[in-house]
Amino acid sequence: MTALGDLIEIDDRTVLVLGQELDVEHGQPDVANALVHRTGDTLVLVDTGVTAPFRAALRAAADRVGPWSRALLLTTHGHLDHVGNNDLADELGVPVEHYVPARDVDQMQDPATYWVRSFERVAGPAPPAPTADRLVSLFQPMRPFGATTRTYEERPLEQIRFGPLRFSGWTFADGAVRVLRSQGHCAGHVIVHLRDCGVLHLSDEGNGPCGAMADADQLKIQTVLGAASLLFEQGRAALLTDGHTFAVRRGADAVSYLDGLLEQATALHEAALGLTGEAPHVRPSTFTTRYAEAMAGRGTGGANPNALFVAMTAVNQLRELGLRPESGGEDAPWSRPTLRNPAPAPVPPGPGAGGG
Repeated sequence: MTALGDLIEIDDRTVLVLGQELDVEHGQPDVANALVHRTGDTLVLVDTGVTAPFRAALRAAADRVGPWSRALLLTTHGHLDHVGNNDLADELGVPVEHYVPARDVDQMQDPATYWVRSFERVAGPAPPAPTADRLVSLFQPMRPFGATTRTYEERPLEQIRFGPLRFSGWTFADGAVRVLRSQGHCAGHVIVHLRDCGVLHLSDEGNGPCGAMADADQLKIQTVLGAASLLFEQGRAALLTDGHTFAVRRGADAVSYLDGLLEQATALHEAALGLTGEAPHVRPSTFTTRYAEAMAGRGTGGANPNALFVAMTAVNQLRELGLRPESGGEDAPWSRPTLRNPAPAPVPPGPGAGGG
């Protein structure tokens, strides 16, 4: 049994600080795991979670991996459970750099609007705006920016090679820290590779086989899972960590875990095809109920499983199958577009045509 702020020691200069699961009914925010690492004289923090107790755990972890005289804070994406303590960078008392993904800045500045956008796609008894406000209120204090915060995109984009694999992203600390663009779980998401200890931190790209957010990209999620598996098979990464499973996976175990997520994605796609079948119209509420049963039967709930997130994932799955809502009404049916050639354009009459 783990508790908020517990540490998993990876080596004498790297620890994983454990977060906690979401429990909205009891007013408990989820808190993402964070990595604390030292390379040379540079302290590297990957995400900062949220809540004052987690902030204290980060400070203790930073002291544990020391000594350091510089700091680098890397935000993997803008979701509330990853960014609440970002102003910790201002309290470290050393020169510090802090980077966030540019595509996530809007949601970091206005998280309620971001969550309304995801919730309003789902038919349900609770209206989206109050639901979003209630969720956002759990994540306090919320300080996603510090005095030195910049976006990754202000730096020149680099091509980063791992043997035959190519990524785009940014390197820090003389190449000891690599930030790789993934952009699957949400629009700005990045993953982080720590060269000295061989850790590949997926953050939330491994939350499940399919994304729930309105800005999730299923293809990118599954592409990065496949690329990560290859990194382990080739020995280019040794340890796998993420934002919400309280474990460090090594070598073959990491490959098995990643391949399992990809197999789940394929199985859920097949299940969704069976649920839609040849029906001309599909009600999202009906599809969601049956899709949730398929997810439960396959053990594919992902991180922080709850009915609302499952419904959001189900809507994304309908889009993956090529269905579209027929109107903007609540629980309006979805269907596949009719495939037909456009009508030929009328031929204008030639010179002299017409009656006389």
